[in-house]
Amino acid sequence: MNKFTFNISLSVLNHLGRNLYRNFITVLGEAISNSWDANAKNVWIYINREKRSLIIKDDGIGMTSDDFQNKFLKIGYSKRKGGINKIGNRPFIGRKGIGKLALLSCAEKISVVTKTINSEYVGGTIDNSGLDEAIKDDLTPQEYSLETVDMNIFKGLMKNHDQGTIIYFENIKDGIKNRVDYIRKLIALYFRFSLIDESFNIYLNNEKITLQELSELSNKTQFLWIINNSIDPFINEKLLPNENLIKHRKLTSRLDIKGFIASVKTPKNLKINQTNEKISIDLYVNGRLREKDLLKHIPSARIVESYLYGQIHFDKLDNDIDRFTSSREGIISDDPLFKELLYELKGLLKTILDDWDEWRVEINQDGDSENKRLTRKERKSRELFNTISDEYVPPKSSKNRNIVEKWINELSNDAQFNFASYGECFVSENILRKYIKHNEIKLTKEANREFERWSSKENDNKGKANISIELRQNNDELSYLSMDHLANLIDKVDATKEAGLSRDAKEYKPIRDALAHTALLTQNAKNRLTSTYENIKARIKKLIGE
Repeated sequence: MNKFTFNISLSVLNHLGRNLYRNFITVLGEAISNSWDANAKNVWIYINREKRSLIIKDDGIGMTSDDFQNKFLKIGYSKRKGGINKIGNRPFIGRKGIGKLALLSCAEKISVVTKTINSEYVGGTIDNSGLDEAIKDDLTPQEYSLETVDMNIFKGLMKNHDQGTIIYFENIKDGIKNRVDYIRKLIALYFRFSLIDESFNIYLNNEKITLQELSELSNKTQFLWIINNSIDPFINEKLLPNENLIKHRKLTSRLDIKGFIASVKTPKNLKINQTNEKISIDLYVNGRLREKDLLKHIPSARIVESYLYGQIHFDKLDNDIDRFTSSREGIISDDPLFKELLYELKGLLKTILDDWDEWRVEINQDGDSENKRLTRKERKSRELFNTISDEYVPPKSSKNRNIVEKWINELSNDAQFNFASYGECFVSENILRKYIKHNEIKLTKEANREFERWSSKENDNKGKANISIELRQNNDELSYLSMDHLANLIDKVDATKEAGLSRDAKEYKPIRDALAHTALLTQNAKNRLTSTYENIKARIKKLIGE
């Protein structure tokens, strides 16, 4: 009987996802990950936007001719074969051996040279136009050979390069749209391998990428929640010492996760300029970004979400079970361990959402309108006060800024009560005026005397101030009457014998007058005003309902 073997067409590369990697940062991530897995101490990235070229160089262990053919060029080769999950003290990031498709398809031509210690360079060039033709002609891998490398393009890069790999990308597809300084920020944000091994350095155009790239983000951060005492250079060096950080708190999770969640001053602070990127709460496994924007899996539709960013590290997702999607840009959504993580994160977020609202209100900024900690009336009063008081805060350069902010903070709780109470007074008294007018209720002699008294006083004051304009929209008698006189026209009772609107209005008047003169009320006065107004409101609602 004849023996048969598999014969695979090169078209399988497209089916595996040769065109999945369209994001330049994803390509960088694959290259950096390969350098990490090669035990490199340094990675040098050189970007030329005008020429649409990219060079990745590392000082890892490099590859022999056999390694280059049977490992690097073998799609599907896994470094973890035989249960090996580390190189030195580093856990491998790569898993399926198809991430290299990002490298082999993102440019028109890719040239690779590599060497181990005390050896010569080996390598080849992949011309993607030629590979496209080979796929079109349905060739097998054995029928397609890489082109010979033009070593001239690596001149200068080989100096003092004892071992490692250099990859040259010629004519990046769709070009390099992001400016180099923003690419630096994205690398600093998304490739946090230094959390695992501080000896791993990344350079972009010969400048080392450090946490300094994230200073703008840290300066815009207001609040911080640290999960399971996470030790993170970004937390310890950029956030906690930052004077812009107002409050932080430690949270405990039952899961073996580390990381942090933070919030910025405004949602626009999370937008990376001149990109479509938005900083979010991301999932990392063994130091590599594995899932962007975890909140999309557990949306709450709360305004707070647009202020949050962070990093959750959950290395247990990388074990004997392969949970990563074929694109390597996400976790399989129905994986039980991933779902457990999302459930835990949802619980942590409940605490964070409550803290965020409370802390924002404390610093006189708008909080979460859907949080029931404050009533809608209290929250709107706070927001109005915040809007008005902001106009009185001196610029940062002013020596009085701190003392003025202190004064405003001292007024905030009273303002919440007074603004709401004045609003209640305004609405209730004007509703009564309209009710009286609608029902054609005639003024009593007492009401007329009150009108004449206040009208005369107003005219005297206008004369002293040399004001000739009208002050009131309606210059009729009712506009001069306050709650107690309006109540007497509608629901006058013997206050010693029975309850009625006039009795409540009489009790309401002295506190209402203090409030109208912008006085800060005692707690007893606040309590009395609140209970009295509830009675008045109930009686007015009953009247107008009838």
